[in-house]
Amino acid sequence: MKEREVTALEAALGYHFRHRAVIEQALTHSSQARELESQRAGDTKVRVNDNEQLEFLGDAVLSLVTSEELFQRFPKFREGELSKLRAHVVSERHLIRVAEKLELGYYLKLGRGEEKSGGRSKRALLVDALEAVIAAMYLDGGMEPARGFILREILIPELENMERGGGTLPLTDFKSALQETLQAMGLQQPSYVLVEETGPEHNKVFTVEARLNARNGERGAEFVGRAQGSTKKTAEQDAARQVLAYLNTRSRTAETKPARALRSAEE
Repeated sequence: MKEREVTALEAALGYHFRHRAVIEQALTHSSQARELESQRAGDTKVRVNDNEQLEFLGDAVLSLVTSEELFQRFPKFREGELSKLRAHVVSERHLIRVAEKLELGYYLKLGRGEEKSGGRSKRALLVDALEAVIAAMYLDGGMEPARGFILREILIPELENMERGGGTLPLTDFKSALQETLQAMGLQQPSYVLVEETGPEHNKVFTVEARLNARNGERGAEFVGRAQGSTKKTAEQDAARQVLAYLNTRSRTAETKPARALRSAEE
């Protein structure tokens, strides 16, 4: 990595690395490492470090800092509530936004195959690189720089975002929530149907429908949630979210009807 690029990344991270090798490793994908090994192969095998081990360590540091901060901030939360909140903060859905803000894809060192397949924009690679960078800060400067980065860039902004939204935990597992809602209502579970699959193998788009069965034995579906995603699971979650929103609207409508009828009778 060029000196100018390292300086730009350090400015974005708010941290200056004393040991350049550790941040270089954090940004080296296994595809690049294996490619370099094959180029340097001779009488003795040369090992080129990639960011997989750093990713493992960074994930642990992120989890520890997040757990400690949530424990301090929410002393009345039960273990289950803290676990759900931590799971959201360290989820790929949230971390990818941080990785994209830092433009980590620009700094990644990829093999030619991964480069051609769009590796610089792949969610998994970017999130892995973010965790590796956290580990690099931890190894280079200790826990405090890593903790400061995690709080400043990952945890506190999301907690503030949640507070602005009413202080409720963002719901990410819509399929489970929909299952529990339908069970409580005594209704059948929805059908998830893959209706379309497009795009090249490395960049597919899946279209999924979540079909809410009609009531009273009627044929067809009462409501259909339709969504697209880079994976079937992602599309299913968004389709389930739409069905949940429909059920919530239906429930509110049903609750207001008796009140309206009562007012009409009184008039």
